Amino acid sequence: MKVTVVGAGNVGATCANVLAHKDFLQEVVLLDIKEGVSEGKALDMWETAPINYYSTKLKGITNDYAATAGSNVVVITSGLPRKPGMSRDDLISTNAAIVKSVTANVIKHSPDAVIVIVSNPLDVMTYCAYLTAEVDSRRVFGMAGILDTARYKAFLADEIGCSPKDIQAVLMGGHGDTMVPLPRYTTVGGIPVTELVAEDKLNAIIERTKKGGGEIVNLLGTSAWYAPGAAAAQMVEAICKNEKRIFPCCAWLTGEYGLDKIYLGVPVVLGEKGIEQIIELQLNEAEKALLVESAQHVREVMSVLDNAQVPA
Repeated sequence: MKVTVVGAGNVGATCANVLAHKDFLQEVVLLDIKEGVSEGKALDMWETAPINYYSTKLKGITNDYAATAGSNVVVITSGLPRKPGMSRDDLISTNAAIVKSVTANVIKHSPDAVIVIVSNPLDVMTYCAYLTAEVDSRRVFGMAGILDTARYKAFLADEIGCSPKDIQAVLMGGHGDTMVPLPRYTTVGGIPVTELVAEDKLNAIIERTKKGGGEIVNLLGTSAWYAPGAAAAQMVEAICKNEKRIFPCCAWLTGEYGLDKIYLGVPVVLGEKGIEQIIELQLNEAEKALLVESAQHVREVMSVLDNAQVPA
């Protein structure tokens, strides 16, 4: 199988590297617009193959989408970070133009590909890719919930003093401060998390999770890449191996949870066709209210894209 990662920055390169090390693909193509960057990073990764014992071939390409032809899955990480003086609307218009162009080229050369969006602002960039691709929405979705859930689990593991492997959790809603953690659906080795973590500490972990990306930015001066790249790679693995994994993903809703025509984080089943099922949890009134609030925030951002003049 063949996977393309568009954008050879920190997140894209990490995703490609993780995929190569998992050794289940024939080829990973890393594409970027900056001459030599993807070629250099792909070569550097390939030179670790004899050390780390994998056979997945890595190919770096500068802006030649013909080399991506026949990809089973395409991960789009392209986009610019928000700069001083740049409004949210400016960022959306700028990155929407990039995502629109990338998606059009991807679909031209790999019309049957499943597309995973990592570019920010995540929810609206996934919406942009869907409008551009003009394919079944089950083949265009975003990576957010897996990253957010991973942060939540990592913080819980530190607090409890257990392995993060034993924690199961679900997060819903938009990617950002309005995400909706669900402690009621969080367990540790089958034990409800509320029996292991005091309410005040659990609430503090939830708030830390909501601002998890900002915490990394404050420490590094730039956004995270190891966890986002690994999260995207995990989605690709579930798709390519047809694993039917249940993950929270940014999916197009058409009535689920009482929400229509919106990209929002919900639990889904991932397989070879992309999103094979959207799972509807039985939320209580408080959880529903939080999800509706998150959806309203996402709709506001989507409306910015709807009203923007995005270059073709």
